[in-house]
Amino acid sequence: MSEIRPYTIIVADEEIEKLKSRLEISRFPEKETTGDWSQGVPLAYMKNMTDYWLKKYDFKRLETRLNRYENLVTEIDGVDIHFMHIKSSNANAKPLLLTHGWPGSVVEFLKVIEGLTEPQSVGGSADDAFHLVIPSLPGFGFSGKPTSTGWGVDKIATAWVTLMGRLGYDSYFAQGGDWGALVTSWVARHDKNCKGIHLNMVVVPPDSNATDLTDIEKKALEGWQYYQDWDSGYSKQQSTRPQSIGYGLVDSPVGLAAWIIEKYWAWTDSNGDPENVLTKDEMLDNIMVYWVNAAGASSARIYWESFGGGLGTEPIATPMGGTDFPREIFRTSERFAKKFYTGLFYWSVRQSGGHFAAFEQPSVYVEEIQSCFRQIR
Repeated sequence: MSEIRPYTIIVADEEIEKLKSRLEISRFPEKETTGDWSQGVPLAYMKNMTDYWLKKYDFKRLETRLNRYENLVTEIDGVDIHFMHIKSSNANAKPLLLTHGWPGSVVEFLKVIEGLTEPQSVGGSADDAFHLVIPSLPGFGFSGKPTSTGWGVDKIATAWVTLMGRLGYDSYFAQGGDWGALVTSWVARHDKNCKGIHLNMVVVPPDSNATDLTDIEKKALEGWQYYQDWDSGYSKQQSTRPQSIGYGLVDSPVGLAAWIIEKYWAWTDSNGDPENVLTKDEMLDNIMVYWVNAAGASSARIYWESFGGGLGTEPIATPMGGTDFPREIFRTSERFAKKFYTGLFYWSVRQSGGHFAAFEQPSVYVEEIQSCFRQIR
């Protein structure tokens, strides 16, 4: 089927009541022995967040925020793909495909929609406007869940190429971070209609054998090692046994929230407190996307499907821009990135910011995308 159908986000009252019931009977572990976040989300923080979720969070907030925009669904290779399609009022706007990662969703782009589609309304230039296509990854959010193997980043990219063609876009740009960065890279490899990409996580490690490493490259290597030593447990679990961890993530809202919130602590530039850059409501909006769709296992499978394949071995010649944030999981430098992304034409190093660029620093994210694609529009 190639039909594109309207889609309405619904958080049903009966599901809200079931969620409240689960939150009310949550069973917590004992307090961490360190008194900080080094063993995971502290007990006091998690109890506070659970209490807020149950008593103060607006359970209809998610559907209200998402339904402000056009939500659509179309079947590609047997899987329903949900996406948001927001057109600019500006005649010179260019199509831009935005792809999230884990533990993200389309929610993390909500704060950048206006700046990207109607820049003149926030003090920018109408010449920088984009039409936005924002899909939910298969197994994530409001997209369908694959029932067979094979849905790694390569196949997802081919689905995105199909989607952009189905929408009638024969020339477009693409952007992504986390798994979205890998999907975006494969889109560039697959589709000549993709005229340029921008990434806010460039997965090209510095060469540890180089003798003239810069300070950023040294920090990047330290970061890669830190990830292996202290930060990669979640990915090891999800890339080897996504079904096993999925039972807990689908059954326990507190377990799901802790699994995701820990990454907000680890990967944001927040000085040790994710609420310095994200509100409780914003974090819970994203967590709700996973909860209401029971996506704990299905979203984890992208790790099982994609680890080991990565970006492939052939360099990518499509025009590429990258932005390096200091609290990114994986960092690199322009010279090492250019060895793989041979079409690299834009590189920016920011002094603040982390992994969830659109979510935690929306104005900077918009500025980076505009500055990058302005050069090749």
